[in-house]
Amino acid sequence: MEKQVKEFKPYVSADNVMPEFTPTAIIIGIIMAIIFGAANAYIGLRVGMTISASIPAAVISMGIIRGIMKRESILENNMVQTIGSAGESLAAGAIFTLPALFIWSQELGMAEPSLIRIVIISLAGGILGALLMLPLRKALIVNEHGVLPYPEGTACAEVLIAGETGGAKAETVFKGLGIGSAFKFITDGIKLFPSEIEWALPGYKGAAIGMDTLPALLGVGFIVGPQISSYMLSGAVLGWLVLIPLITHLGQYIPDIIYPASVPLMELSYWDIWDNYIRYIGAGAVAFGGILSLVKSLPLIIRTFKEAMGGLKSTAGTSSTLRTDEDMSIKLALIGVAAIVIFIGATDFIPVGIPGALIIAVFGFFFATVSARLVGLVGSSNNPVSGMTIATLLITAIIFKAIGFDGEEGMIGALAVGSVICIIAAMAGDMSQDLKTGFLVGATPRKQQYGELIGAVASGLAIGFVLLLLNKAWGFGSSELPAPQATLMKLVIEGVMSGNLPWALIFTGIGIGIVVELLGIQILPFAVGLYLPIHLSTPIMVGGIIRGILEKRKEDENILKEKVEGGVLFSSGLIAGEGLIGILLAVMAIIPVGGATLADKIAFGNNVLGQWGSLVFFAGLAYLLIKKSFFAKVEK
Repeated sequence: MEKQVKEFKPYVSADNVMPEFTPTAIIIGIIMAIIFGAANAYIGLRVGMTISASIPAAVISMGIIRGIMKRESILENNMVQTIGSAGESLAAGAIFTLPALFIWSQELGMAEPSLIRIVIISLAGGILGALLMLPLRKALIVNEHGVLPYPEGTACAEVLIAGETGGAKAETVFKGLGIGSAFKFITDGIKLFPSEIEWALPGYKGAAIGMDTLPALLGVGFIVGPQISSYMLSGAVLGWLVLIPLITHLGQYIPDIIYPASVPLMELSYWDIWDNYIRYIGAGAVAFGGILSLVKSLPLIIRTFKEAMGGLKSTAGTSSTLRTDEDMSIKLALIGVAAIVIFIGATDFIPVGIPGALIIAVFGFFFATVSARLVGLVGSSNNPVSGMTIATLLITAIIFKAIGFDGEEGMIGALAVGSVICIIAAMAGDMSQDLKTGFLVGATPRKQQYGELIGAVASGLAIGFVLLLLNKAWGFGSSELPAPQATLMKLVIEGVMSGNLPWALIFTGIGIGIVVELLGIQILPFAVGLYLPIHLSTPIMVGGIIRGILEKRKEDENILKEKVEGGVLFSSGLIAGEGLIGILLAVMAIIPVGGATLADKIAFGNNVLGQWGSLVFFAGLAYLLIKKSFFAKVEK
């Protein structure tokens, strides 16, 4: 293995010094971190999925730095994607947990979390994730080169190297961004047509199909592909075409109120049944899927941890004068980790006390190590971060309750611990992918590590404003922002601390999860589809079908790969565009104008085109995606 590493030659040799950690790269990277962080926050809260920002950020960077500014440094572009993707991963970790604090304030009358608390939790998790990954670079990235594939990191390196010949791909992302932005503004801003359409099925009481005709959902479907999309839709079909009609049929003979609903079952619409019953069933399935993914990964996790620690020992004390082998001071990193943990335990900004700080230190180190290596094997999309977070929450809640740290304070404390750990795991996984990209293109690790910290700080400062804004505009747990993961984390803590949950529904979801697992179907996408309205799964399926048909075409493998990449880049633009306009509309929704809001004033379309108009526009959007993928110009 050592011979293999010594023989490896990066794209930019170690003795070739070119612009890398420049003000241009830092500024554009920070902008990308905030943009993709905010967009991912919105999309993740709506759909329960986030997208990797590495490749879109790299492509946009090439378009700006190479195409507009005429600067020709691949390392500058790599620095932009490093900083930008750090923002996206921190946002993903934050939205999976922190919205639960806002939902509690609505349901239990707790005080809303302050901006400073959200920011400090986000910064603590982001910085710890970056610092804890730092000592592992040589062990995982260098010594395991050729063993750990790091699929996303390798793909990003290929895009950067390919981009040395031109910046045509950036145009595809920008077009997607523009079209996604315009579509979102027309439907949810001007309201020319509704973004959510639905039809009750005649002769089948309680059954309905629907679709959120939005660009981001189409894009998500294309990116995740037909298999994941079909799993999501399968879960949605079970909920909306099986369970809800069944409950409706039985409910017409039951005049009683059945917990957790507050009105008689016979009076509930299909939306009410989904809200009061199906969501809990879906949450049970998601929890089971998250824990099962962690359990199935345990042998790999244990082996991964041992190998990472072994690799860490073997690289301890080694030094190199090569530019491509320079790291930040590990001693300084460990001092930083210790300082943050002491700060957490000694202050009330993160209300976890000394026990919580110790849990963060132990679990943070363990899951950072596991996450960093695991994404090298299975990729970021298969990294069981939700399972790690659920396990942390369960153990933390049990410990807190045992020591008398319960009630509202204990619930907030347990969630804060889980939030920090979730962000640590997400950051460590992303950072390892970025360092792999840097290893392949010949970046300076030390400068990349600084870039990761800058991206974490920029996104950590911004995410608090984004969450407060979105909550004020629509509220978490609403149809606009269901926040599925955060709702699940909330239920896990409530289940331990109070036991006040409709356990029959939770266990029904677990039972469904067991059946799905026995059938050999991926539980988590199925469970998310069951948890969310069918309206979200149908447009995702459309995107998945488009990609599925494209991948089955009989064409040259390289040409087909380029066409799929064109579709992915366009889809990434659609997602980012909708996310940004979603944030803009949230701002407008809280600006008062003449007894209404600015959002109300610009909504003059009155959905004049109706549901069929919405469907026609969505079909046009699907056509554009087909055009950008099936008929993409491929450079030979």
